Amino acid sequence: MEYVFLLEQVVNGLVQGGYYLLIALGLSLIFSVGGIVNLSHGAFYALGAYFSVTLVNMFGFGPAVIMSPILVAFLGIAFERFILRRFYREDPILSLLVTFGLAMVAEQAIRMIWGAAPLSAVLPQWVKGSVIVGDFLFSKYRLLMLLVVTLILTGLWFLMHRTSFGRVVRAGIEQPDMVAALGIRLQPYMTAVVMLGVGLAALGGALFAPITMVHPAMGAEIITIAFVVVVIGGLGSFWGVIVAALLVGVLRGVTVHFLPAASEASMYVLMLLVLLLRPRGLLGEAIQKFER
Repeated sequence: MEYVFLLEQVVNGLVQGGYYLLIALGLSLIFSVGGIVNLSHGAFYALGAYFSVTLVNMFGFGPAVIMSPILVAFLGIAFERFILRRFYREDPILSLLVTFGLAMVAEQAIRMIWGAAPLSAVLPQWVKGSVIVGDFLFSKYRLLMLLVVTLILTGLWFLMHRTSFGRVVRAGIEQPDMVAALGIRLQPYMTAVVMLGVGLAALGGALFAPITMVHPAMGAEIITIAFVVVVIGGLGSFWGVIVAALLVGVLRGVTVHFLPAASEASMYVLMLLVLLLRPRGLLGEAIQKFER
């Protein structure tokens, strides 16, 4: 039975990795195109969870999970227009300080609107319980989360590699000077990337709200893990972030099985080892500065 429990932890780790992936991918995309280190990214994750908890009472679980990231994505328009746009050509430390301040403001705003007490979301009956496959026991909701993340990831890959939007964004990441020479302004694409990035973070919050406690500081807690995933995968690398998120999730899941006390420390040890061997991360490449 030992191997059964271990495999269950691996599956749980994949689910956890998919959850990290939603947050880290948006963070990586914003950095790749705009060169912005967005420390307020966790705040959008927290807002996604709070919007979901609020909307589920009015519209039900499914519509709440869909509406929450859409609402946060529209907040991303204002975020990019009035804050990020001022710092594309400035010293990166300035955007880091501003987004850090915004994260603190957002956390206190959440306390004022929803209160400091933790909230919880109720799962609908159809996703409660477990699925038994042979000797294995898996949570229905965690398997659903894994399916949703897989579908989102497939859609995002299609968007970035099979559409004109994705081709311009990838060109803007790799050769921004060439894009400018062709007369293509990256500014509208950056707005769309920010909307997509913060929307993914909010989706992560909405999906994870039913199986965790929703509280004002949850954004500050997840941003550290998201940065670890991005650093391990490599700044600006789409596939690097995917590999790193799943690797961190599975590593933490397996470590819980063998050495529970070291579960959180394991990802920092992994980050240290990766940076010692490959400072740019697993699949990271050089990033050029954003130009209008």
